[in-house]
Amino acid sequence: MKERLKAPELRFDGFTDDWEERKLLDNVEKVLDYRGKSPAKFGMEWGTEGYLVLSALNVKNGYIDKSVEAKYGDHELFDRWMGNNRLEKGDVVFTTEAPLGNVAQVPDNNGYILNQRAVAFKSLQETDDNFFAQLLRSPIVQNTLKASSSGGTAKGIGMKEFAKLNARVPETHEEQRKIGLFFKQLDDTIVLHQRKLDLLKEQKKGYLQKMFPKNGSKIPELRFAEFADDWEERKLGEVATFLNGRAYKQDELLDSGKYKVLRVGNFYTNDSWYYSNMELGDKYYVDKGDLVYTWSATFGPHIWSGEKVIYHYHIWKVELSKFLDRNFTLQLLEADKARLLSSTNGSTMIHVTKGDMESKIVSIPNIDEQKQIGSFFKQLDNTITLHQRKLDLLKEQKKGFLQKMFI
Repeated sequence: MKERLKAPELRFDGFTDDWEERKLLDNVEKVLDYRGKSPAKFGMEWGTEGYLVLSALNVKNGYIDKSVEAKYGDHELFDRWMGNNRLEKGDVVFTTEAPLGNVAQVPDNNGYILNQRAVAFKSLQETDDNFFAQLLRSPIVQNTLKASSSGGTAKGIGMKEFAKLNARVPETHEEQRKIGLFFKQLDDTIVLHQRKLDLLKEQKKGYLQKMFPKNGSKIPELRFAEFADDWEERKLGEVATFLNGRAYKQDELLDSGKYKVLRVGNFYTNDSWYYSNMELGDKYYVDKGDLVYTWSATFGPHIWSGEKVIYHYHIWKVELSKFLDRNFTLQLLEADKARLLSSTNGSTMIHVTKGDMESKIVSIPNIDEQKQIGSFFKQLDNTITLHQRKLDLLKEQKKGFLQKMFI
């Protein structure tokens, strides 16, 4: 068996001693674990104000997300739930399932209630809080805990898995402090970029609501100053054509070939590709700049920015008449998607058909106003994409540092 390294690949100047191997929980003074509790056991219920409840819903990597729909407890519930074990600034919170492995620190001493699917660690005085938080994010700890998790889809871990885990740590508090501070500053930068990105997305959502007519109105709430004419209602199928992609048999999808086969997952999280050598009619290909619409599993419009590909059956290619601008139509379909999502409250699987889309009544302005709107949103989308790339790069950099600065 390969011997584990006794010092990390990358470390601060002035530190050369081997790291010490010890039980992970030997770095901890106290573990707070309230899994299994509920307000009903106290004859009480959650509220909409008071002490914020920390759970797997709002404990993200590096921060507590106060923007998500949160639960709160009043002062009586807080006292009965937490007792004398109050969460303090710097304490480390770890999500134990769904998702497993998110790590954040308590940001202040305002008081929090620790709820389901999360535990908290109070570090020993000689263990730096920031360092311990990053130790829990290190590949060796994350991979070991995930390998020992149980529970199928919603994998989870208990304290016995933590108790078994060994970890190497610097013997000196000063090295811990420097490592912890380095990652704390990196996390703060990541959170700042995440908030900027979230704000831009919220701004776009607001513009989509205000720059397209709603509730039977013939004009939008917000528009460019030089335009005043009413928008015209048309059936979408009168000004656009939705073309079905080709349905492939599994043995027709190759590991390599002349053309990539574009599937729904390639727009989101799936970087793997199938290929085809088939020569098909023009309507079965998507070229750079074409407008497409995914309608299975996840749905919504996209402008394809890659090379020429064959598109799969679960994607429509949208061919536009002279009455529609491409960038405007992208946002028109985005606004329609937002309305569909808000009408279901996220509780229903949305299914859209080609017939639904073609019979949909849409409001459209003259082509000049369309181009103005399309250009405005294109610039906003480009800014969002730029911030997303910066954020992804920072996360990748942090991932690399975790691999090199922990063992």
